[in-house]
Amino acid sequence: MRTNDEYMTGDEKFLFYKIPKWLFEDESVKGELSVDAKLLYSILLDRANLSRKRGLIDDKGRVYIFYTVKQICETMHCASQKAEKLLKELDDIGLLVRKSQGKGKANILYVKVPSHDKNM
Repeated sequence: MRTNDEYMTGDEKFLFYKIPKWLFEDESVKGELSVDAKLLYSILLDRANLSRKRGLIDDKGRVYIFYTVKQICETMHCASQKAEKLLKELDDIGLLVRKSQGKGKANILYVKVPSHDKNM
């Protein structure tokens, strides 16, 4: 996308990713997650909302998503090592659970939400 000379008028329509404020304000995650991991988390939350609408819910009532490392690389404009590092950051802090389906199949991803954030 290339910028041009037009100024914002207020009539523009944009799609947005929502980034929970607690990712920047909660002391328990401030130094634990990179800004890129926080951005990926917001993208995963967006995808989880789409999965919920499409009925991707397991037998325990948990929403899950399919989002490959390759897709993450395309979205985040990064290499697979970086994508894996970001997933590991989210996994290590408990905001993501990856469930393997076997060789050649996409992992099932469960995006977790801290209990203090459920109504925010």
